[in-house]
Amino acid sequence: MRNRFRRTAVGLFAAVLLAASVTSATTASAAPSSGFDNWSCKPSAAHPDPLVLLHGLGGNGPGNYSYLGPFLAAKGYCAFTLTYGQADPNIPVGGTVSIARSSAEIEAFVQRVRTATGAAKVDIVGHSEGAFQSIYGPKVRGYAGQVGKVVALAPPTHGTTLGGLVSVGDYLGLGPLVDQVLQRFGCAACDELIVGGSAVKTLTTGPIAQPGTKYTVIASRFDALVTPHETSFIREPGVTNEYVQDSCPLDPVGHVGLAFDPTVAQLVANALDPAHARRVVCAFGPPL
Repeated sequence: MRNRFRRTAVGLFAAVLLAASVTSATTASAAPSSGFDNWSCKPSAAHPDPLVLLHGLGGNGPGNYSYLGPFLAAKGYCAFTLTYGQADPNIPVGGTVSIARSSAEIEAFVQRVRTATGAAKVDIVGHSEGAFQSIYGPKVRGYAGQVGKVVALAPPTHGTTLGGLVSVGDYLGLGPLVDQVLQRFGCAACDELIVGGSAVKTLTTGPIAQPGTKYTVIASRFDALVTPHETSFIREPGVTNEYVQDSCPLDPVGHVGLAFDPTVAQLVANALDPAHARRVVCAFGPPL
């Protein structure tokens, strides 16, 4: 079953990568510098806050954001990603170490982005564990004052299961490497992010949303990994919670596919820049 899932996932991911490469090639003629992981990028007046993009557990930044990163850069953003939480720096599998350790790495990366761009604040877009980190770090590590907006795609806010977390790596074609990391080093984050896990308790003790930061949580009704689906949501003032299917009822996108869905990409862009929100053209995201 796991090998069949990998073969299906890799095939779908290859199709997404092809679409992303076509998109990048199309926008390259209009913008010589895409702004995605380009450390010479300087934020524009229209988008003064650079973006920090956080991947899911078992994945890595370049793979997880191979579609959404160039999409947002083409919108005029300076967008940056990293691979945090690597148990072995030689293996491109991230997010398996403790949430606290990964959160410290992410905070340092936020400071690096701010220094490089001269920006006072960043906006954070996170997916899966990265979505959890996008709301955990500003609260627990106390840098919410440096974060303007958070867009969280299916965060396991109130806990999830191990299978739901590591499937991000499977979808990226990293299944064998994920298995190698888990066998050699274990997965501290997995234990901390299950229902009742220590990181979940830390996040959900007291208010999650921090003053001055605007939050958007996007989930899918077809997510088979973070269930019940509403466990992603933050029911607090200052937070917008939405399902992909509120805009596109027939979009079958699943948990992992959220980072590779054109529908979701426009929802993210609208959340980052609501004053210039565009109509969402419905697509069909990967149903994984």
